[in-house]
Amino acid sequence: MKAVRTPCIGICSTTSFGDKICRGCKRLSVEVINWNSYSEPQKQAVQARINQFTSQLMANKFRIVSQAKLEEVLQDLRIFYDPDLSPFFWLHQLLQKYLYRIKTLSELGVELHVEFKDQDVRDLLLLINEELLVLSQAHFERYFMR
Repeated sequence: MKAVRTPCIGICSTTSFGDKICRGCKRLSVEVINWNSYSEPQKQAVQARINQFTSQLMANKFRIVSQAKLEEVLQDLRIFYDPDLSPFFWLHQLLQKYLYRIKTLSELGVELHVEFKDQDVRDLLLLINEELLVLSQAHFERYFMR
């Protein structure tokens, strides 16, 4: 079984601000705290949930024109990406951490869907992050607040 890397992107709000859900990786605070004690299947379940939520929301607003170009940029910036996860997940992590370094989406091999083409990428990323927090909060309430 392949070891699951932490989804942490170095922007942790659970430890810094006491958030229930991390603004960076979207893990629940309990998952951040207990990550090192989780079994690989537990880590895979957390990663799968975050990948699914993120990929769905990103795919609703972005289109990956060239996955090869996206991978090239990730490699150039020395950003780890798991080939088993969705390219939309990679894109989200890239934008979360390095949006300030990106001039155009086309340099990433990415474009916005027509209905979002006039929106600022920063605003879309904020919207996606808000949606991720809502989904994560619902997950937390359903499975951890019993």
